[in-house]
Amino acid sequence: MTEQEHLWERRVITKLAQASLKEQKRARRWSIFFKFLVFAYITFILYMFSEPDLSTATITNHSALVELQGLIADGESASADNIVAALRSAFKDEKTEGVILRINSPGGTPVQAGYIYDEIVRLRENYPDIPLYAVVSDMAASGGYYVASAADEIYVSNSSIVGSIGVRINNFGVVDAMEKLGVESRTISAGEHKTMLDPFAPADEKARLHLQSMVDEIHLQFIEAVRKGRGDRLREIDGLFSGLIWTGEKALELGLADNIGSASYVAREVIGAEDIVEFSVEEDALERLIGRFGASITRVLSKEVLSPSLN
Repeated sequence: MTEQEHLWERRVITKLAQASLKEQKRARRWSIFFKFLVFAYITFILYMFSEPDLSTATITNHSALVELQGLIADGESASADNIVAALRSAFKDEKTEGVILRINSPGGTPVQAGYIYDEIVRLRENYPDIPLYAVVSDMAASGGYYVASAADEIYVSNSSIVGSIGVRINNFGVVDAMEKLGVESRTISAGEHKTMLDPFAPADEKARLHLQSMVDEIHLQFIEAVRKGRGDRLREIDGLFSGLIWTGEKALELGLADNIGSASYVAREVIGAEDIVEFSVEEDALERLIGRFGASITRVLSKEVLSPSLN
């Protein structure tokens, strides 16, 4: 093959390679474009479906429903922010005849439950003509019952779980197991009792007594809230405030509840407004999508960045 033929062949191969690269770049650009288009379309659909349904505008008198489902804690669907916002909207609506707070909760933090309790008391005082009824479905235990006790009346099912009027701090210790395995704790702290809940450190009796005192104080606040909410309806037997739980049927005997009934029953027979309009605050689909994306980014970054903590 002559040198001229070699040059010609090289030019052809070069042009073919350049054309292939251009085609690959073009394909990547179109792929990115279509992926972005699909993502934008899905986001738009989620946004449209997450828009509030204005068709439920309050035209006639109704019973307002607020759902309290799950753990009562900051960042959860049953956080004080969400429940309080929903209750305020329900009471402010001019067509609301009565408010139903439907509870299915094992409890939560005393602070969040206390916020909701206090707001119920305030709203009942500011809107004396609008009653608020707590309706327990499966469970209103601990913080769930704390909230329920602020209502005008509490309705339960015969098999509902009610009570658990108590407070706890979860902790455990693995010191002996560490010794057997030859593992040592190298926690660095400042402050005599900063590591009092450290499962890798020996039990500190002085810290335990301090924590017990704190839990007892919160327990008394819980008991006082229940007594204030339930008044002379309570039958204060031994163990009532011990953290025990009861069925809805037994709760009626103890004055922890007032009657048997569902949300629809209360709306129809007690409030007298059978139409129910829900005021619960729900995180929309777009917020959930963004939240999950943010959480994923946070998890990635947390693997790369370590920072001191006061926890």
